[in-house]
Amino acid sequence: MDQACYLNAHQARDREPDDYQNLLGDTIERAYADGVHDLAGLIDRLNEVRVPSPNGQAWTAELFQKEMKRLGA
Repeated sequence: MDQACYLNAHQARDREPDDYQNLLGDTIERAYADGVHDLAGLIDRLNEVRVPSPNGQAWTAELFQKEMKRLGA
C-alpha cells in the first residue's frame, strides 16, 4: 500500500480560520515552543499577550476549555 496513513491536519476544516482564530492559534503555538505545556501557563500567556477572550474578560481555564470546545464543534 503506497498511500500515506496519517491525519491531514486540515481535513475537518470547513473554512479558513479568521483573524481571531489565527491569533489564538499562533499564541498557543508560540507558548508551546517556549516550553509552556500546562493549562495554567497557557492561560497566563494568553492574558500576558492580551489575546482577546470571547467575553472580553481575562482568560480562565474554564473559558479556554469552553472556547476550544466551541471552535472544535
